[in-house]
Amino acid sequence: MLEISDLYFGYNDSHSFIFDFKLQPGKCLAIKGASGSGKSTLLNLIAGFLTPISGQILFEAQRIDKLEPAQRPLTILFQEHNLFNHLTVFQNIALGLSPSLRLSQIQSEVVLQALEQLGLADMQQRLPEDLSGGQRQRVALARCLVRSKPLLLLDEPFTGLNEELKLDVQKLIGQLQQQLNLTILWVTHDLDDVEHIADKVAEIENNKLIFI
Repeated sequence: MLEISDLYFGYNDSHSFIFDFKLQPGKCLAIKGASGSGKSTLLNLIAGFLTPISGQILFEAQRIDKLEPAQRPLTILFQEHNLFNHLTVFQNIALGLSPSLRLSQIQSEVVLQALEQLGLADMQQRLPEDLSGGQRQRVALARCLVRSKPLLLLDEPFTGLNEELKLDVQKLIGQLQQQLNLTILWVTHDLDDVEHIADKVAEIENNKLIFI
């Protein structure tokens, strides 16, 4: 279970947030909110990129808010795919396992399996500039998955994709959630993006999370 307990953060006196909710294992929570409402702030607090003023973040009954970002049991997919243009598809995915790109045989097999699973097996030697927007986002998703973390944070991952590509990636994420029992926290400005995947829906109103 992901448990956010009285998590308080403020950029200034007039722009502060407090979050308090629980998410069961293997479930997907979609969070809606206007631009600047605090959706990405919440993800950055959970990921460790921002430090809360007070409160706790627990996963599987263990506090993770005191851990460094790399030590937390999660991975995050941003609005931008954040691929390195000078690295191949295989290398971009491999970064999820080894920043030095020095992989063991087992790690190489994990990357190859992810390539196959996400329909990228014949693209492993391509550069990002040779891929479509949907393909680049699948590469970024594959990099998340090879890390084998139980908690997946999605920060409006469909920005810039057309409707057909969005549907393809949505379907893929839904399948991977079932296969890997992922707990997913998904922020979006459009609930149509997650209507077939989300178990619960919430909206950030008046700097607080309100379940719908």
